Amino acid sequence: MKKLTFYLLLFFPLHGFAQPGLHIGIKAGLNFADITNASEIKADKRTGYMLGGYIAPKAKKTLGFRSELILSRQGYDYKSSTNTGKVNLDYLLLPQLITLNFSKHLQLQIGGQAALLLNANVDSTNGNNNGSLLSYFKKFDYGLAAGGEIYLFLGLFAGARINISFNSVNKEAPLGGNWPNFIPRINAKNNVVQLYAGWRL
Repeated sequence: MKKLTFYLLLFFPLHGFAQPGLHIGIKAGLNFADITNASEIKADKRTGYMLGGYIAPKAKKTLGFRSELILSRQGYDYKSSTNTGKVNLDYLLLPQLITLNFSKHLQLQIGGQAALLLNANVDSTNGNNNGSLLSYFKKFDYGLAAGGEIYLFLGLFAGARINISFNSVNKEAPLGGNWPNFIPRINAKNNVVQLYAGWRL
């Protein structure tokens, strides 16, 4: 059921781009990322960055649509009985959103989001790895995104959003029968709160 809901929310907004006239926007801000179901490693939030843009038909009524492309630094800090460290996960986010325009100054958004993992590295007391560890993490994520924006003046806006993932962060089984002791092996999912500002044409 979650997958069906995700696909409907992800692809339904694409039909809105048949309308003439487009808004284009850029935005940047902070991520406050953590993971679910990770009490055994005492996972804590990480602060990262987000940078991206969007394209959207100019809405003539309350309902509208938009597609986004966002670079997002996520991950988590962790602490177990034998190890402490931090996991950095860099994603390319592809939200497809339905928008609700209540006035010229307020917009709410909800939709599906796909994510591609671009890079993964871990820094821990049991070993540091500055290279890519993509083979131990799932390269595709999907979930829901919801939030809102306030439009200020001269095209400037500020917004907030929460991203809830449905897919696990780690791969389900060790690659080649081995699992590095500096990577927590957990069945957890990404949760991210984003605060950002931007400019709309």
